[in-house]
Formats: sequence, C-alpha cells, structure tokens
Amino acid sequence: MGEKMGYISLMEIGSRKAMMEALLFAGSGPLGIKVLLEITGLPETEIEDLMDELVEEYRQRQGGMLISRLAGGYAMHTNPDYSGWAGKLNASGAAKAKISPASLESLAIIAYKQPITKAELEAVRGVNSDGVMKTLLDRRLIRIVGRKEAPGKPLLYGTTQEFLMHFGLKDLAGLPTLRELEREDVV
Repeated sequence: MGEKMGYISLMEIGSRKAMMEALLFAGSGPLGIKVLLEITGLPETEIEDLMDELVEEYRQRQGGMLISRLAGGYAMHTNPDYSGWAGKLNASGAAKAKISPASLESLAIIAYKQPITKAELEAVRGVNSDGVMKTLLDRRLIRIVGRKEAPGKPLLYGTTQEFLMHFGLKDLAGLPTLRELEREDVV
C-alpha cells in the first residue's frame, strides 16, 4: 500500500480528477468518501476538494452527464436536461423497468412512514400488498430494517440506497414535505 500511496501522491491534479471520474463511472452507485479514501489513499480533504471541483466542472460544461452528491456519496448520472432522451431509452426496454402505480404508492408510504410494518402499509393503502412488497424487495428499493416490538414481532421495512439513487436524492431529507406537495396540488 505504501508504494501505491507514494505513486498517487506524485500524480498531478488533473490525473487525480481523472482517476476520481473513472471510479465514479465504474461504480455501480454512489461512492462515499470512505470508499474513495480506501481505494486511492488520498487525504479526505483532497478527495472532497477534487469531488467538489468535478461537480462544478460537470455542471458548468452543461453536458449529458453530471456528477452530484447522491445517497451519501458521489455519483455520475444523466443530466436531467436530457431526460427526454433517457425516456426514449427507457421506452425502448433497454433500461431498467418502470415502477407500477401500486408500487410507487407503497414506496411513498414506506419512505415517509419508515420504519413501517406490512400491516401498517396495508392499513394506509386499504389493500393487500404482498405482491408489491415482493417487487420492491426484489428491486432493492426497500429492505427489512428490524422487527417491531409487538405481538408476533412483525418485520419493519425501510428504504435503501437504491431508492435514493433511483429518485436522485442525496438523503431522505430531499423528499418533498407535505406542504410542498399541497402547494403543487393547488397550482
């Protein structure tokens, strides 16, 4: 590791940024500072500075890709300005499957009320949610986060990092508030 760190410390800033860019491109999701630190051996402050510079460079160049802070890390993703093209890709079947209205409704309830049991979800929705829960678990948008201290100790569910990535959220605080949703209904 010492030789690797010595080599990295001699790299020019442009090469370091290119290295970070390559890691983001190759990653399957947001990469946290700890992961980047472990892989590169660079100091945390330097990683943060490099990532901030990349975020700004991608934003300024207004290209098809952006680098943003998402789900507790940094990720490379499609620029929303080109979502129409991404929509065409989705429609072609070459991209990930869409979320059904029932799944989206359940996912919203789970996101806002987590941790939540399946029975609590069904009480809000008014219908059986077995199939929807299986789909959301299979797609890793929700996960089991524990058991409720109640008779039968039912499973508790919450959202995942994949949920944050799918909806382009840095964290759950990025979810719209009830007030924001009510304002949208008025407009």
